[in-house]
Amino acid sequence: MPSPVSADRSAAQPPGDDPVEALITQARRLKGDVDAVRRDVRHDDTDPGERWQRALYDLALHQLDDLDAHLAQLRNGPAPLPPAEPAEPVGVRAVRPAPAGAPRRAPLSRVGSAEWNLLTDEATWSGELYRILGRDPALPALTLDELPSLVVEEDRPKLTAMVTDCLIDGRPIDGEFRVRRPDGSVRAVHMTGEPVLGADGATASMWAVLRDVSALRHSQRTVHETRDSLRRHQQREQTEHRVATELQEAVLPPWRGSLRPPHQGPRTLDLAAHRLRADGGAPIGGDWYDALELADGETLLSVGDLTGHGVAVASGMATLLGAVRGMAMAGTQPGQLLALLDRLLDSTVHPALGSALCCRYRPATRTLVWGQAGHPAPLLYRDGTGCVLDAPRGVLLGATPGAGYGQAEVNLVPGDLLLLHTEGLVPGRRGTVAVDRLLGLAPRFDDVRDAQDCVRVLVEEFGGARVDDACVLVARVTA
Repeated sequence: MPSPVSADRSAAQPPGDDPVEALITQARRLKGDVDAVRRDVRHDDTDPGERWQRALYDLALHQLDDLDAHLAQLRNGPAPLPPAEPAEPVGVRAVRPAPAGAPRRAPLSRVGSAEWNLLTDEATWSGELYRILGRDPALPALTLDELPSLVVEEDRPKLTAMVTDCLIDGRPIDGEFRVRRPDGSVRAVHMTGEPVLGADGATASMWAVLRDVSALRHSQRTVHETRDSLRRHQQREQTEHRVATELQEAVLPPWRGSLRPPHQGPRTLDLAAHRLRADGGAPIGGDWYDALELADGETLLSVGDLTGHGVAVASGMATLLGAVRGMAMAGTQPGQLLALLDRLLDSTVHPALGSALCCRYRPATRTLVWGQAGHPAPLLYRDGTGCVLDAPRGVLLGATPGAGYGQAEVNLVPGDLLLLHTEGLVPGRRGTVAVDRLLGLAPRFDDVRDAQDCVRVLVEEFGGARVDDACVLVARVTA
């Protein structure tokens, strides 16, 4: 670091374009660009990611402000000093008032300077230092012995050690401490400086530059806090995703191949099911499928979707699926079963909406009895063509208290294939467009050997980029 005297000498300006002016222009343009981007960030204090971004932008703007001020000081140059008095050692004074009539420098915001002369016990402060420390400029500058009175008690040993190392061992000062201003506010101050040696080689004075870094430290703390908040938020999301996944995997039955009636009777249905997961670690949804062999020899087939994502939805799905199984085991028919599910959802502490499709297959007559609650109807494939079964009445579960649900019957023949699915099976498509794509798979289904091959066809066709979960259940009549 140059000595105070050499630092105050005017520097010759290069001919032609001023490179410092060009740097100032670039810095201000960059500052404007950063500020424009910052204004586009939404002000949502509930989102840790947005708080993190906004804090980083604020920190960058503070640093660019300081860069602009330092470059401006470099461009303007320090004011010329009067000739040094002969008795005064070279380099004793770091800051002097400019002579009358001399051009004034633009003050450097938040940066002040000071010199403490050990030979005369005099202290000299710049006007900006008075403003940083909140002292009246009419008062005399504090000596090195008096300076700790402004410093927060916990930081006084740090300041004392820095000054002692500078005066006794000749080490440069570079440290930070907090000061308490007369109005009670606390400011963070960064101090750099060096000892100035007299003609005899002893330390004659000490000069320093003090910078108010309170705003910068506040921005850094905000960045740190938002980073910690974002990390906790991500950890919480990861934990919830893991718990929801484990809950879903524990409740949903894996594909179990062909179901057989009690006592190992003749095979009547070939079953396969699959859950298609969303990409990119999206939250677990409330989709389910189920195939359950009932005590009377009939088979329950069901699919559904509880709205929302996360642990609460996965837990609600598990409750709903348990209720479906219990009522089906008790012999409740699909229409009445859906009505009871609707009442169950309406009475929960956290009401939710859901869709469901419940079917009972009677192998003795090859009859499918089914009902739906705001859910896509089953698709029936026969002899290389497909159709949508006519749906009985039924609204979303939890939408209308006391809603009624109908049921329908359809007779099947060996070789028929039923496809039950949740709404998100065909990515980005709803309604007739999604149904047409599914019905278009009829020729491919006609060429496969079993239900599991049908599921493979569906995964190949719709298992690519996905934004939501989906479930499929395929049942093929074998006898």
